Amino acid sequence: MNSNPTIDNGLRVALVTGSTSGIGAAIARALSQAGYAVVLHSRTSADTGRAMAAEMKQAVYVQADLAVEADRVRLVNEAIAAWGQLDVLINNAGISRVIPHGDLASANSMVWHELNEVNVVAPFHLVTLAESALRDAARHRRAGCVVNISSHAGIRPKGASIPYAVSKAALNHMTRLLALSLGPDIRVNAVAPGLVDTPMTAEWADAQEVWRTRAPMRRAASPGDVAHAVVMLVESDYLTGEILLSDGGLNLT
Repeated sequence: MNSNPTIDNGLRVALVTGSTSGIGAAIARALSQAGYAVVLHSRTSADTGRAMAAEMKQAVYVQADLAVEADRVRLVNEAIAAWGQLDVLINNAGISRVIPHGDLASANSMVWHELNEVNVVAPFHLVTLAESALRDAARHRRAGCVVNISSHAGIRPKGASIPYAVSKAALNHMTRLLALSLGPDIRVNAVAPGLVDTPMTAEWADAQEVWRTRAPMRRAASPGDVAHAVVMLVESDYLTGEILLSDGGLNLT
């Protein structure tokens, strides 16, 4: 982590969890390009995180395991300490387990606990820890907002596994509840992507075919598409409690 980042007047600071690859990296870069100081995070890939921070105009990197409560506390504390403020929290980090929906026995209690802890409990805890700083941001006419990265699996009966889809449905409902509880100081929204082109999903031939043939946009999303939606929600002064489904229109079919 950089010890003496340069401070600009009017600076806005965003913490993006899970931001050293894929969607999270695209979000972090898009926010940096929009003028935000960025706190990068990952559970592993520390070298990548530090390299990304060095490349950006104003960024630091913090390594933390979001399944561990003490790490969540440390992450938010270090994010706030970096510039003395926190204006935006992007809960992007999440985990998945691929289990056929009909294989109920494999969706055991350990899987449910693991996915729920990282995909639901951790985002809620991070919002709780960041609440005071986010309210302070709102008082100073900065952003004061949270964006959760969900999934179309939390809206439609799909997804890598039933526990994964349920965790994302819970995240969506939590987004609405937090928006109701924290307004007007803090806006809370979510982006729910469908298939996103990443090295991992490149091997998902069946899913790729569905998006090419059935989605009105005839393709999966790029990480940049998701990042664009996130920046739009961050920059809004009014939208809150929204679950923005970003699936190229596949939900219409």
